[in-house]
Amino acid sequence: CPAEAEGEPVDPIGRRPGPEPAGGPSTGRSPDTGRAPGTGPAAGVPLARPLKVLHLISGGDTGGAKTHVLFLLKELQKNLPATLVCLMEGDFYREGLEMGLDIRTVPQRRRYDLGAARRLRELIREEGFDILHCHGARANFLAFFLRRSLELPTLTTMHSDYRLDFQGSFYKNLVYTTLNAWALRRFDYYIAVSDSFREMLIARGFPPERIFVVYNGIDLEEPLNLEDKEQHLSRLGLEQLPPDAPLVGTLGRLHPVKGHDVFLKGVQRVLREEPGVHFVIGGEGESWRSLLQQRDALGLRDNVHVVGYVHDSDRFINILDINTLTSYSESFPLVLLEGARLKKPTVSSDVGGISRLIRHGETGLLFPPGDDEAFAARVLELLRDPGKGRRLGENLFRYARDHYSLQRLGEAHLEIYREVLSADGEK
Repeated sequence: CPAEAEGEPVDPIGRRPGPEPAGGPSTGRSPDTGRAPGTGPAAGVPLARPLKVLHLISGGDTGGAKTHVLFLLKELQKNLPATLVCLMEGDFYREGLEMGLDIRTVPQRRRYDLGAARRLRELIREEGFDILHCHGARANFLAFFLRRSLELPTLTTMHSDYRLDFQGSFYKNLVYTTLNAWALRRFDYYIAVSDSFREMLIARGFPPERIFVVYNGIDLEEPLNLEDKEQHLSRLGLEQLPPDAPLVGTLGRLHPVKGHDVFLKGVQRVLREEPGVHFVIGGEGESWRSLLQQRDALGLRDNVHVVGYVHDSDRFINILDINTLTSYSESFPLVLLEGARLKKPTVSSDVGGISRLIRHGETGLLFPPGDDEAFAARVLELLRDPGKGRRLGENLFRYARDHYSLQRLGEAHLEIYREVLSADGEK
């Protein structure tokens, strides 16, 4: 891909700001595909009937992928029949029901239960779905068995680096990563959630002409059901914290790729200079035990609070004075858009597509991934200058509102679906 102009803003579907093309928003393909983005044979052309899209996901997701899929379905259902199938019941499924989505379950008792593929095949045939859109390793694996007997295009969204998804577990990394990498090669199309992920896929041999780029979007206008800091701290079991203590936090899956080791080492540096600050980590995952061990080994038990699964991310982020992210690898994490919605001062590692949203010194502060000293310096900078933090938070909200709306996210997907169907019809 050609390098983006430094400092020039872009929108969530991979373009620089400017007038909308006549066919609607760009699909985000780069010029090396052989034609300009958004000028494919189906761009902006209405179909003879509403297309039907089936989204498939495990249903056990708890992080940004869950939020992305639920809000994408909410937006898509304004314009087409979109159905979401989970392979298990859980918070994901129940939250979708509460949102009024067309969400169903096709239970898969074990990862290798291929009876779920048979039941999905029946559902697709009975209801006449036009496209299968997958999210995550388990859905990707099932898609292989479905596409062998169904003539419909398949695509998958790359929410993360699939080679790192099972990092930290020898067995899962050996087996599940291998199966997912194999299944991914069988898809017709791919949606990368950042340009850096598109470049990663191309470097690994995926066909560039079949990769779209769609940045995450969020609804910044919807009223939020928040509660005050004291009330939410009590809900988290942190009512003992001093009410005036600055609170710095991070929210995400507890996984090695999320860089909680960087967070803890940075916290240790911050506390040497500002001992009254408290830190909170939200999320669950396989690194839970090792995270607690590292926290205690660094002598941080009194100031670092690990609260586990967070049901309401908005309420959690709302109590923070500074929202942080310390990942080694990301695509375009939704948690930063959630922070933008709440105008939170933000410190993040500079990975993936994050610098499109967190523009250093304008909408937040960035640091090199893995650099706990730089992370601590950025946090201290905002702790010592709350006015600067407020300005950055306001700027972040405005920038996200103008470039990463939920409406643009939905429009980009609609155009991709049309182009995919048109290309499939020409085969």
